[in-house]
Amino acid sequence: MSKVTVVGAGNVGATCANVLAVNEVANEICLIDIKEGLAEGKAMDIMQTAQLMGFDSVVNGVTNDYSKTANSDVVIITSGLPRKPGMTREELIGVNAGIVKSVATSVLKYSPDAILIVVSNPMDTMAYLALHSLGLPRNRVIGMGGALDSARFKYFLSQALHCNANDVEGYVIGGHGDTTMIPLTSFAKYKGMPVTDFLSEEELENVVKNTMVGGATLTGLLGTSAWMAPGAAASSMAEAIIKDQKKVIPCAAALEGEYGEHDLTIGVPAVIGKNGIEKILEVKISDAEKEKFAASVAAVRKTTAILKEINAL
Repeated sequence: MSKVTVVGAGNVGATCANVLAVNEVANEICLIDIKEGLAEGKAMDIMQTAQLMGFDSVVNGVTNDYSKTANSDVVIITSGLPRKPGMTREELIGVNAGIVKSVATSVLKYSPDAILIVVSNPMDTMAYLALHSLGLPRNRVIGMGGALDSARFKYFLSQALHCNANDVEGYVIGGHGDTTMIPLTSFAKYKGMPVTDFLSEEELENVVKNTMVGGATLTGLLGTSAWMAPGAAASSMAEAIIKDQKKVIPCAAALEGEYGEHDLTIGVPAVIGKNGIEKILEVKISDAEKEKFAASVAAVRKTTAILKEINAL
């Protein structure tokens, strides 16, 4: 029997729970939220599609009772507040740090061996917080950002190539932000062939630009943050863990010497399996990509340093 808990029944959390159920990633999915009745309603809505979609997973909704999350193999944390008008970055980090720390502590009380997937923003910083405030081994705390950013990169590549997105390979490393992510064009492939064989430098630059502003573009179109792809990205990571798929998924991982960095959580390619992050892959990036990665590292370190300034650690 396998179990996944999704904390936060908003758009991202509910979508994640739905994808987990439809794909039968786990026998049981627990959806939990602080708002009375929200998780129960979302869970009931999902379960009423079971016979229509043909899945056997069970989704249970619960309001703020973490005992119901007991014995979870994976816990996906989506809870947190978006930045509001007039709110400083420090204030946002302070609020979400409190939420993430409280949630992580609560779920680990009932599922001490669970692997955590952090979706809450600022994601690299929140993953760092979860790891260092709880004293967990680094393989058990994973930030979702790279999986989402890479999916968007492959989408824009497929649009430029006029091909099926499943025929494209591409990775995004660095911080999960529109100025810190680094789509690795040197690794992008179309059916095993370099995309540079098919796209001009200008076309590839447009793909990179569109990827980097992918989240902001959707916010502008939707009037709120996206939820379909983020929910599916978190679900795919949980599936790699539950089914021990050993998939290479870019994600925010704690570096201990890899890429020459220490005491930092940032997006890099990693092998994801039953133990969470089972191996961090150090890929040989170009000199230009190294410069961009160094800038991304500096930006993420600056944001993460706020945790100490506000005594969140």
